[in-house]
Amino acid sequence: MTTPFTLAVCSEMVFTDRPLIERVRRIDDLGFAAEIWDWTTKDLTALAATGAMFTSMTGYIRGDLITPDGTDELLRTAEESIKAAATLGAPRLNLHGTGLDGRGLPVLPAEVVTPPMWFAAEATLSRIAALGEREGIVFCLENLNTAVDHPGTPFAKAADTLALVEAVDSPHLRLMLDLYHAQIGEGNLIELIRRCGDAIGEIQVADVPGRCEPGTGEINYPAIARALADLGYTGTVGLEAFASADSELALERFRTAFTL
Repeated sequence: MTTPFTLAVCSEMVFTDRPLIERVRRIDDLGFAAEIWDWTTKDLTALAATGAMFTSMTGYIRGDLITPDGTDELLRTAEESIKAAATLGAPRLNLHGTGLDGRGLPVLPAEVVTPPMWFAAEATLSRIAALGEREGIVFCLENLNTAVDHPGTPFAKAADTLALVEAVDSPHLRLMLDLYHAQIGEGNLIELIRRCGDAIGEIQVADVPGRCEPGTGEINYPAIARALADLGYTGTVGLEAFASADSELALERFRTAFTL
């Protein structure tokens, strides 16, 4: 038995009693790729020197999808993020419907997303996709949940992010389909995966409730793994979850859930 996927682990959320460099080394030693969030707080040269494979990182520093100043800032900091990603060899850069503060709350909250906001977001993401095409990198737009972790975030549901990605219609803008957030916000995960299909750039996982590793909550991740394989998906599945107890056990549970 093996896995058809590249399994990656968010280094921000496991082995939290160790410095980040040691976390990445341990993740690599255990046979996983690594992911990071805000690259501006990291020693990228030291991270690259670990020899670990990096599959994703945050693709902007500031900005949003809908305001003139915010979109310009998003594009500018996305260009900086591309340079940072090159240091680590990360092929994907992550985006959200708006910037998030240190508590995960939107810097530009919106309870109602209006038609002009949709058109503005599509135009901004078209510029992002063109930047990705020019620089040879893929930007991924992540769905979030507004009920627990990110209240007030616009374009949060997977249905929203999929609509925007399909409207832009570029291989350099894909979905960061986070199944933890989707379970809270929408459910019906296997049908969601089938609906998203080729628009998926990466899958992220954690269980519900609690945002811990697969096997600690209500999501049937072995069934999710089979559905992804049936779809022909062979890309990255990233564990963006806290360890319920021991981090090494959490990573082993993750591997087991995605071994077919």
